[in-house]
Amino acid sequence: MSILKKGLAFGLGLALASKEQVEKLIDELVKKGELSLEESKDVIDLWKQQTEERKAELQRIVREQIKQVIDKFDLVTKDELQQLEQRIRRLEEKEDQ
Repeated sequence: MSILKKGLAFGLGLALASKEQVEKLIDELVKKGELSLEESKDVIDLWKQQTEERKAELQRIVREQIKQVIDKFDLVTKDELQQLEQRIRRLEEKEDQ
C-alpha cells in the first residue's frame, strides 16, 4: 500500500475513532517504531483539533435544523415569549396608573 493510501486510511480511522482508540493506536505505532513520540503528540493534537472542529460544525447543523423546524411549525421562540411578557407587564403597569 502506498504511503498516500496509508495516510488517508490512517486519517479516516482517526476521524472515526474514540479518544481511547486513537491513543491506543498511536501507542502501538510508537512501540513499533513507526511513529516517534514527538510525532505521536502532534497526531493526537491534530486529532483533538479536528474533533473540536467537527463538533462545532455538527452543533451548527443541529441549531440550523432546529431553527428550520421552529420556523416550519411557526413556533414561538424563548426570546419572542419574553418580549411578549415584557410588553404585557408594561401594558398592565400603564393600566394601573
